[in-house]
Amino acid sequence: MTRILLTNDDGIHSDGLLKLERALHEVGDVFVVAPAAEMSGASHSLTLARPLRIRQIDDRHWTVDGTPTDCVTLALHKILKDDELPDVCVSGINHGGNLGDDATYSGTVAGALEATILGVKGIAVSLVARENLDFTDAARFAVLAVRKILSEGLPEGTLLNMNVPLGEIKGVKVTRQGIKNARPVITEHIDPRGKPYFWIGEQYFRLNAEEGTDYRAIEDGFVSVTPLRSDMTDHRALTEIGSWNCLASSELLHT
Repeated sequence: MTRILLTNDDGIHSDGLLKLERALHEVGDVFVVAPAAEMSGASHSLTLARPLRIRQIDDRHWTVDGTPTDCVTLALHKILKDDELPDVCVSGINHGGNLGDDATYSGTVAGALEATILGVKGIAVSLVARENLDFTDAARFAVLAVRKILSEGLPEGTLLNMNVPLGEIKGVKVTRQGIKNARPVITEHIDPRGKPYFWIGEQYFRLNAEEGTDYRAIEDGFVSVTPLRSDMTDHRALTEIGSWNCLASSELLHT
């Protein structure tokens, strides 16, 4: 029987997680290990400065008071037995898109990324909407993607970042990451004790919706599927920067 690990960054009670779990039951056994509270924006952070607590709800559900990365790490090394390791890890469904540069901040993407690092196929699923949330189509496409991953496989170390638009869907496109053009918006407030606190937000002023990008696919009504890796090397710049290294070495030898 196919085993599926399910996590997210919106927390164990997230509607997107519940809808995705229900849909994935038709594919195999689903084990849910999710944050006890919302961890949006946690990125690929691992909790090292404090202990973590696992709470078992039943024989298929656990919470961790940590990040999605913590959840996947503990799921694969502590919670699930070696003979019950999952065939695939699905992270989502996120409330809101994880497009372009936002993928680097995303706890949803990080959950799938950690799985690939630990040798389990990973897919992150997000619904590109903030209100009037209907996860039906996102869950349906997640099931299709999981079936495809299980039958066709993925290149080693590769995860799929899937973003699903709200409304009529025209199809699926394999895309590259677009570029987000935004600036931080920081608001300052005063708490009841007279001490300042801050909220960090963003103001978007332009998106790179070039043909072939995830932004363009969503704008045109398509599901965006972007293959990602933990390797952040800029391979196009290796030759250019390599020449700097040679120059620097030469200078060092003659000083």
